[in-house]
Amino acid sequence: MYDDDFLARLTARLREALPRWGVGPDAGLRLLTISENATFLADDDGRRIVFRVHRPDYHTLEEIRSELAWIEALRADGVAATPEPLRMRDGELLGAFEDEGSLRHVVAFEHMSGGEPEPGADMPHWYRTLGTITAGLHGHVRGWRTPARFRRKLWDFDAMLGDRPLWGDWRDGLGLEPEGRALIERASAVLRREVEAYGAAPERFGLIHADLRPANLLVDGDRLGVIDFDDCGFSWFMYDFAAAVSFMEHEPFIPELQDAWLEGYAAIAPVSREERAIMPTFLLLRRILLTAWVASHAETPTAQSMGVPFTHGTLELAERHLVQRG
Repeated sequence: MYDDDFLARLTARLREALPRWGVGPDAGLRLLTISENATFLADDDGRRIVFRVHRPDYHTLEEIRSELAWIEALRADGVAATPEPLRMRDGELLGAFEDEGSLRHVVAFEHMSGGEPEPGADMPHWYRTLGTITAGLHGHVRGWRTPARFRRKLWDFDAMLGDRPLWGDWRDGLGLEPEGRALIERASAVLRREVEAYGAAPERFGLIHADLRPANLLVDGDRLGVIDFDDCGFSWFMYDFAAAVSFMEHEPFIPELQDAWLEGYAAIAPVSREERAIMPTFLLLRRILLTAWVASHAETPTAQSMGVPFTHGTLELAERHLVQRG
């Protein structure tokens, strides 16, 4: 989808829409990232705004509005440092423009300073902080009455690896041979049994961010900001850690980050023995899901940087999980 011609056209359409947010049509505008969506930064005489242009046919209008409603509630309750969604001149949060017969939804956020945590000695510190923030998000959800018509995707097993995969079929993983498919089939069956045994009781399953990886964290001094709630949905609370180590599940420092995250989380909310025990399950579940995502989003820079070696790493993690589970 996101080839050079398409991005040039998308940039031009967004520039035409800038005045709806009170931004001059001559403001600086550049592409920041491509993932599910295309994200742009506008600079209008020092006023900086981030625009997210949504991928078509992914989130419904209700789902996007629901994401923004949760962000506004989190900000109002002081739960996490996250950018303010910005309204257009007519007071609406959600804009749109047409692109070759397809309607592209657009949302805008204030720009937040900072950069993602850098790999190194400080990572456990930031994951400890992230654990505290995540516990705060989960606590907020448990006490928050969602607005009428609140809709977000359900990230259960079938949405990840089962009959209705939201990010594609893992069997299409890059470089996946028949032996590898058979291995992941066995691991997937074990994962299904493990999550079914764990269950989805309200104290274990609810609205989560679902993508708290370093690319969506902004460090500025002592502050850890959280951005990009585009994947937020209903899933297991402990799955938020697995999502927080996306694309690096194979690294030897992950157990240290998990310990730090759990320490920060437990400072706010208790963590049961069952919750701790299920975390390796969610880690592999996320990794196989991302293997599908890399294959189905091959045009994105992230997927292109992963390639076939990422699939091979998934196989190693799946085999290790099967050995550990006996």
